[in-house]
Amino acid sequence: MQKYIKLNYIILVFIGFFLIFYTVDNMAFAKNIKAPKAPVNLEVTEVTESTVTLKWSKPNNSNIKIYKIYKNSTYVNFASATTYTIKDLKPDTEYEFYIRSEAEKSNVSLACEAVKIKTLPSQSAQISSKKIIGYYPAWKSYSGFTPDKLDATKLTHINYAFAYISNENEIKLGYPDKDPENFKKLNNLKEINPNLKILISIGGWNWSGKFSDTASTDASRTAFAESCAEFLVKYGIDGIDLDWEYPVGGGLSTNSKRPQDKQNFTLLLKKIREKLDEQELKDNKQYLLSIAGGASQYYLNNIEPANIKDYVDFVNIMTYDLHGPWDSYSDFNSPLYNKKSASTQYKISVDTSVDLWINAGFPKDKLIVGVPFYGYLYQVNNDSNNGLLQKFTNGKALSYSNIKTNYTSKSEFSRHYDSESMVPWLYGDKTFISYDDEQSMKAKTDYIKSVGLGGTMIWELSQDYNNELLNSIYEGLK
Repeated sequence: MQKYIKLNYIILVFIGFFLIFYTVDNMAFAKNIKAPKAPVNLEVTEVTESTVTLKWSKPNNSNIKIYKIYKNSTYVNFASATTYTIKDLKPDTEYEFYIRSEAEKSNVSLACEAVKIKTLPSQSAQISSKKIIGYYPAWKSYSGFTPDKLDATKLTHINYAFAYISNENEIKLGYPDKDPENFKKLNNLKEINPNLKILISIGGWNWSGKFSDTASTDASRTAFAESCAEFLVKYGIDGIDLDWEYPVGGGLSTNSKRPQDKQNFTLLLKKIREKLDEQELKDNKQYLLSIAGGASQYYLNNIEPANIKDYVDFVNIMTYDLHGPWDSYSDFNSPLYNKKSASTQYKISVDTSVDLWINAGFPKDKLIVGVPFYGYLYQVNNDSNNGLLQKFTNGKALSYSNIKTNYTSKSEFSRHYDSESMVPWLYGDKTFISYDDEQSMKAKTDYIKSVGLGGTMIWELSQDYNNELLNSIYEGLK
């Protein structure tokens, strides 16, 4: 028994010495392997919204197996060639890249000198400094036109319509069963367009009843402004859009209104701006403030355009519904210019409305021209003048998609274009249809650029289901 124990002991000693010599020998061998040299001359050869292509040179006298690519100190992939394209990057974002060489036995070099590069802005951010603001009505989500169906690449801002003002002078969700979900979907669009801004629009034709009361005292203005700031933080929204229809007079007969609205409107905007500025310091984020403004001299007489310019980022002029079924005669919904000839009806146009705002002391680069994605159909009494400026029996609104699908291709309707007002209309069988199409949208974007205005606002996005008018605006403002 002792003989076997002694033999086992000798074997174990032998194995131990063998392992020691083997380890020492390999350590000596490893010391003789020199780390490869780092790649040299790393540079960026191409950059897009989502990709960066790198190129580098092989170091002299190096036996390199592969190259390892790193993004912001994180290993991405390897390459056997001296070029590589990194994909799936975020637009308008700065990245740092470097490369390591790898030889046999996973022997890796030090990192080469890093390069920093910023990816290009998203396509929508490159259209120019002009704004493309589209209203999205919350109620459209009930019929299936949800925010994820919007083309975010062609918009700079989306105004979500509408919230309302409570009896406690606070902003409240207009559609609480839909709004939170819609806000999430709107913010998800920023993955497609990181520069997109989402604003909550408050009021509108139906919910402007509380504005005058809320604007009437410092306490009520403060309560409202504070609730606006809290609302933006809670739902991740980028700004407030006030759609007060209208200060002093106009709108629904049930709206509160008072002569002091003219000055109180300015004070309300001032208070909101102050509270948004305070929130910006907390969040290190910009919050926007805009209004939907009327197109007439009557509206401008009831506000202080030269004073509000200090508090708002821009004004969306509602340069649509300039004429409609409330008039005595069939006419253009949104003419760019007035016709020079005499008219049986009052004259108003996009151009005259813009001039009114500029002459009132408001900066033109903060003026956004409203455009309609809908038109009006009139049943006129006779065939004179292809239905234009005729007495009519009834009228109704039609979306552009409806007009395009059900009227423009019908043989009984002829398309006409007014070279002075620069808008089209359809006429046939005593039916007059005023609308905007791709040609008139191009004329309006040319006008916006030539005058130096801030951009265009759309009411509203669901009415152009195939984005034909939106595409025309986008291309026109490039």
